[in-house]
Amino acid sequence: MNKKIFIIAIITVIGWASGFAGIRASLLGGFSAGHLVLYRFLIASLIFLLYAIYPRSNFKLPKKKDFLLIFSLGIIGITFYHLGVTFGQETVSAGTASMIVGSAPIFTTLIAIFILKEKMEWFGWVGLGAGFIGICLITLGSTGATFTLSKGLLLVFFATISTSFFFVYQKPLFQRYHPIELTAYFTWAGTIPMLIYLPGLFHNIQHATLEGNLAAIYVGIVPAALCYATWAIALSLGNVSTLSSMLYLEPPIAIIIAWVWLNELPSVLSMTGGFIAISSVAIVNIIGHRKRRVEEGAS
Repeated sequence: MNKKIFIIAIITVIGWASGFAGIRASLLGGFSAGHLVLYRFLIASLIFLLYAIYPRSNFKLPKKKDFLLIFSLGIIGITFYHLGVTFGQETVSAGTASMIVGSAPIFTTLIAIFILKEKMEWFGWVGLGAGFIGICLITLGSTGATFTLSKGLLLVFFATISTSFFFVYQKPLFQRYHPIELTAYFTWAGTIPMLIYLPGLFHNIQHATLEGNLAAIYVGIVPAALCYATWAIALSLGNVSTLSSMLYLEPPIAIIIAWVWLNELPSVLSMTGGFIAISSVAIVNIIGHRKRRVEEGAS
């Protein structure tokens, strides 16, 4: 992974990690889960609309042959994922939700290997395994060393599977569309089903706390709009399975943000898992970088 892709990916991961605390803060601030997810994606949709009408964006409509795939991915990656995460966080803490979503690289990598025929080097498998161990430790640390499949956990797990398919199946579309352009289509498509929560939205906005409203606006602008766009750019430039390993950084970063923002204190076990997860990213990227330097030197 070159430096440019790495920087884009790390900015995205930090933004997404902050989204878990932002969602939790919005829910605690008086938003219902349905109204929150619609509100933030109406904001994101507006941002992409402004981009589309900007003269220099060269925005173009999707081709007919791609319409069904784009719409389906919008439902899977935006509607399913965010409804699962948001409704799940009604009963699951921000830190725990991020840990479950942190298992996405495993599913994303396996799907990329079987669907896109991407190859994984030995150090990639080692990093994947280390990251999985780290995620397990974080999850156990976040649930008191027990793992019970509550409704909230199942919803977040469903969201994790959804986003894994979303990351993999959008990759071929980058050959025909600009990443931001494609992200706009996904966002608009994914927002349409959320309109079932429109009744009562403005009443909920008015009666939510100031912190709840600010948090909702933040998760609409940063994690929902900007970070999806930057991740699409990174995916268009890099390898899906390698990039997915960067998502292992999301849980430990989310724990720190939730600690500062929501005073959700992480356990020692969670911090240990976070350290292992971060190490897994180092395995994939540092060893991979050295291997590429050796190959370049040999050529």
